[in-house]
Amino acid sequence: MKDSTKKVLVTGAAGFIGSHVSQSLIKQGYQVIGLDNLNDYYDVQLKRDRLKWFHDETNFQFEQLDLADREAMADLFSKHQFDVVVNLAAQAGVRYSIEHPHAYADSNLVGFLNVLEGCRNGNVKHLLFASSSSVYGENKKIPFAVEDRVDHPISLYAATKKSNELMAHAYAHLYDFKVTGLRFFTVYGPWGRPDMAYFSFTKTICEDKSIDVYNHGKMQRDFTYIDDVVEAVTRLVEKEPATNYKIYNIGNHSPETLMDFIEAIESALGKKAEKNFLPMQAGDVPATYADVQDLMKDVDFKPDTSLNEGIQHFVDWYRDYYNA
Repeated sequence: MKDSTKKVLVTGAAGFIGSHVSQSLIKQGYQVIGLDNLNDYYDVQLKRDRLKWFHDETNFQFEQLDLADREAMADLFSKHQFDVVVNLAAQAGVRYSIEHPHAYADSNLVGFLNVLEGCRNGNVKHLLFASSSSVYGENKKIPFAVEDRVDHPISLYAATKKSNELMAHAYAHLYDFKVTGLRFFTVYGPWGRPDMAYFSFTKTICEDKSIDVYNHGKMQRDFTYIDDVVEAVTRLVEKEPATNYKIYNIGNHSPETLMDFIEAIESALGKKAEKNFLPMQAGDVPATYADVQDLMKDVDFKPDTSLNEGIQHFVDWYRDYYNA
């Protein structure tokens, strides 16, 4: 257990990954300040229900504000002396970025700059921030390694995440503080995001409707279970970084085909899906596959929850939460 006076800011604390990471850090004895703007990109009630986990937690304090609000962010950093910041707040979603580009500039660029400025002015020792496997874009070499060039994003979302990495590198160099980037690979599990395929597929199958299967099912994803992501992030929070700037892949190192993924959902539900096969969507990539050697070397951990096990946990939660 850590000294409870060690204070961590978790942005996106009402979000999927942020709420789980906050819970883990509290269990480790950290004092957590959770920030979220509770926007309506998806069901706000789901976010509020995640926050109910913390109602009786003395080591958790919630702040509702927007990363893009420069004055409010400066006030937050002046009010608290954070030892560590875990920036998980962002406008997520590849497809949404095609129709709503300004939401990504506000949250992922302006908002992230405000976080960096807060860390600089607040003498924060270590910033961890969410990047994404989408930065690999059109890369053909697999598995994706952090040493690979990532110069060909194919969505604005991916471009903003690549920008975050460049901005963070500049700040780590200029102001001499530790920065760790986290390239997440298709995170899934209970309390997940309704815009993600596993969530929408489950909902659609339960409602006896057909699911849209893009690229005619010829896609692969490195699905990473939420508990594995939380374990990796928590270990990186606890580890003293050896260098000012480092990027990690947070993935299962085990790409699964889209059809196997659908079969796992069908098996967990005990129900077959009617499939509507369609071409590839704009902004999508055919495959993701994480090289996690650095994660294994530095924190002795590798995500390894099987897809069938993880999907079963999600479906059990979904049925309970929605009385499905």
